[in-house]
Amino acid sequence: MRGGAALEPDLAPSWGIVCTVKADLAEILAFAAHHAELGAHRIYIYLDDPQAETVAALKAHPKIRVTACDAAYWRKTGKARPLKHQVRQGANASHAYRRRAEVDWLAHIDVDEFLWPETSVAAHLAALPATALSARVRPIEALAGGDGCGFKALPPGDSRAALSETLYPTYGRYLRGGFMSHVAGKLFVRTDLGEVDFRIHNMDLGGIRNPQSVELAQVDLCHLHAKPWEEWRATYRYRFEKGSYRPELPPAISRENGGMNLHELFAYLEATEGEAGLRAFFDEVCADTPALRARLQAQGLLRHRDLDLAAKMQRHFPDFR
Repeated sequence: MRGGAALEPDLAPSWGIVCTVKADLAEILAFAAHHAELGAHRIYIYLDDPQAETVAALKAHPKIRVTACDAAYWRKTGKARPLKHQVRQGANASHAYRRRAEVDWLAHIDVDEFLWPETSVAAHLAALPATALSARVRPIEALAGGDGCGFKALPPGDSRAALSETLYPTYGRYLRGGFMSHVAGKLFVRTDLGEVDFRIHNMDLGGIRNPQSVELAQVDLCHLHAKPWEEWRATYRYRFEKGSYRPELPPAISRENGGMNLHELFAYLEATEGEAGLRAFFDEVCADTPALRARLQAQGLLRHRDLDLAAKMQRHFPDFR
């Protein structure tokens, strides 16, 4: 992050994040430590599968508010626990938004997403027009393996399809700008708007989707979607059935033009080439190789982001081993 002039305390808006998570304790602590270091005033963690050790570790941090989403929690909401995790995410984000406001802006992000501002999150929020009700941060997607600091940015909209095929000659036509996961990004929302309903990538206010929303171009959303091959393969089946590669998602290009969504593409690769087909896709699209870095660099789409999560965890959770 580049340095910048600090805002006067009374001019700096407070901000927070909310996340519904089912992950290892170390992953959750890294996520929380990174955003605490950025200046998040509140970090609302909703544990989808609460464990006593995780609850205790999170509660010890003064910026974190942890909610165990057990049977008692869902009974208290007056609703049955939604079957889809995407619906639970939206419900929990809305729950955090509607509690007594402790921040001026609230963003719903996932445990594998890390904000990266040019100067500070507060400074960029302070610079938004007073008419802006929400502000969208766009993702950059991690390259898998390597030094852990390589990310790909989205090509511009008018050249996205062509550049995707240039960067990923075999599989690029099935991807949105070469991304495995979402390109929509996530929203910061002002907290004084009333009955806001959060969605994964959007918000509804009075039946209107994302009214008076602006882009927060000075903040990246570093998405660690692609992990090294063994880790990616371990999460593949769940994502294929219920997550980022689930069957109902639309393709990058229309099926009339030969498009397939990732679920269909992966099903085809498994049927025709088996594990080798999935690995070939991974190596072209995800793996942090000198060849991919060179192609991205040539198009101005390579980003270097050293999240330095281990050091941040040590500072914020020194007792964790």
